[in-house]
Amino acid sequence: MTEYRAHLDFHIAFANGGRLEGEGFRLDVPHADVTRDEVAALLVRHLGLAVVGSVDFTRFDIVNEPHKGSRGVATAAAEPGTASGQRVVDLSHVIRDGLVTYPGLPEPTISPYLTREDSRLRYAPGTEFAMDTITLLGNTGTYLDSPWHRYEGSTDLAGLDLSTLVGLRAEVFHLADAWTPARRGIGPLAFADRDVRGAAVLIHTGWDRHFGTPQYGVGAPFLDRDAVPALIEAGAALVGIDSLNIDDTESGGERPAHTGFLAAGVHVVEHLTRLEELPASGATFTAAPPAIEGFGTFPVRAFAVLDLE
Repeated sequence: MTEYRAHLDFHIAFANGGRLEGEGFRLDVPHADVTRDEVAALLVRHLGLAVVGSVDFTRFDIVNEPHKGSRGVATAAAEPGTASGQRVVDLSHVIRDGLVTYPGLPEPTISPYLTREDSRLRYAPGTEFAMDTITLLGNTGTYLDSPWHRYEGSTDLAGLDLSTLVGLRAEVFHLADAWTPARRGIGPLAFADRDVRGAAVLIHTGWDRHFGTPQYGVGAPFLDRDAVPALIEAGAALVGIDSLNIDDTESGGERPAHTGFLAAGVHVVEHLTRLEELPASGATFTAAPPAIEGFGTFPVRAFAVLDLE
């Protein structure tokens, strides 16, 4: 999918008096040949303005850039020649022996229980199998947290309702340029422009590019504590992030996002990847762990499905 955005400087005059100016504003547009009048209408709709008299642009550039979810612009359709049907995007990190997910936590170990060579002594000629053992912490790779992870006696992995984990409407917030090393927390206003009720809110920070390196564990972006009640009140079903943690791990041990979301029954998925491949809206999201009693966190094969028709 090829998507476009407008880079704008503008002056908006209201018919009943008053003006609004914007500099360096970016707006999703439906195609590369969009006109100034069409962009003006999209801008007014996106900002939720009324009684607008005129929109004048002092800068008007259309660039090839992924959509961020502006109001009034549908996800780009499949390009001519794209195969019909669906595209599946794997959003999970590969688990391998010795993988470092969260620096300082145990790494998984994978070893044979029954080798193919030994199995030949147990089965008929020409028949062989491999059986392997994996030892891992639940917090390995891309994983989902159940309420049991935070609260003793609450819902464990086996108690999760599959309907809240499979085929969720995905609202992807592309926020790789919305935080800085000096301001790593992502606040509630980043999510205020879209309806997230019943949706998987997926936060694309771009931090997954450091996964598996020492840099991944230091200075990671996170969800600001003020965004937690806002997303709960807005009705989010699941919140996922492509960063080290949904909370600030450098805050002295406080975990407001885990505390709030898991108490409210909102699932948490951490260490996602490849969120940049998803449109802001229009995909579905699945992240289902095995049904394990008395266990709170486990790796998932998280993925998104995009309709190409």
